[in-house]
Formats: sequence, C-alpha cells, structure tokens
Amino acid sequence: MSVIYVLLTISIIVAVVFFIAFIFSVKSGQYDDAYTPSIRMLFEDELVKTKKDKIVSNSQEKQS
Repeated sequence: MSVIYVLLTISIIVAVVFFIAFIFSVKSGQYDDAYTPSIRMLFEDELVKTKKDKIVSNSQEKQS
C-alpha cells in the first residue's frame, strides 16, 4: 500500500513540474505565432466586411 502513496506523490510532483514548465513557456512567448503576420500581407486585398457594412447592407435589403 505504501508503494501507491509513493507513486501518487511522484506523479503529482511530475505533473506540477510539467505544468510550471508549460506556464513558463507560454509567458516567455514560446507559442507566439510568428508565421501568420508574415503571410498576412499576401491576403490584405481581400474584401473584409465590417459590422457597419453588414448593418448598412441589411437595412438596404429591408427597404427594397
């Protein structure tokens, strides 16, 4: 029975260490997206409807 307590303690310690490592890597920018900003300029000329444009087009459709 004491082996279960030892294994449980070790597994909790390992889980906490991995969680701390994950939090540290997120805060240090490890998962920041460096690829998307470089290709965003390739897709800038696509039409992007804003909320205001959608409201205007909806009100024009209702008037017709």
